[in-house]
Amino acid sequence: MQEALIISNIVLWLVLLALVVIVLALSRQIGMLYERIAPMGALMIDQGPKVGDPSPFMTLPAIAGGEVQVGVARGKSQLLFFLSPTCPVCKKLLPILKSIRTAEQDWLDVVFASDGELPEHLAFYRSAGLADFPYVLSSELAIAFRVGKLPYAVLIDESGHVRAKGLINSREHLESLFTAKEAGVASIQEFIDHADATAHASRSAS
Repeated sequence: MQEALIISNIVLWLVLLALVVIVLALSRQIGMLYERIAPMGALMIDQGPKVGDPSPFMTLPAIAGGEVQVGVARGKSQLLFFLSPTCPVCKKLLPILKSIRTAEQDWLDVVFASDGELPEHLAFYRSAGLADFPYVLSSELAIAFRVGKLPYAVLIDESGHVRAKGLINSREHLESLFTAKEAGVASIQEFIDHADATAHASRSAS
């Protein structure tokens, strides 16, 4: 009887270990599947001005003084980055935005945008070392671009037209906006879908 109990306990432990191994294997496969199907580039939400449309034009006061014109035809493109002092992902992206501003300053201006109380944003502006950036507070600007989630970015080209936009969580997402502009598409997803459709049509024709 005792031997039977010992054997049954051993079998139960072996079954438990097998289940643990199976769960770990499934978790790994789910992670790999997510990487394969995850959207490339910034996730574009089809709200607000469409890519290719003229950008809303506004002249807004910067929190550190002076004015910022949004959406005006100019010699440079303009990246509007909507953020919040309480958004951890926004804070994570600040060093990347500083790097991009330095590397792309010949053709790109970066503008931070948010809304809320001025003292909170001034404290954030100073503590985050954003003195080199225009920073505007305007709920009207967020409404004009239908910004619902943060962080969100809109790339306006030198002619004042919306060229790319989307939710931003990484440097790759930011750079995908620039790539979309260069490729003349609304988003990287659109570019990939078009390439897949072309390849499928070629295979079908052959």
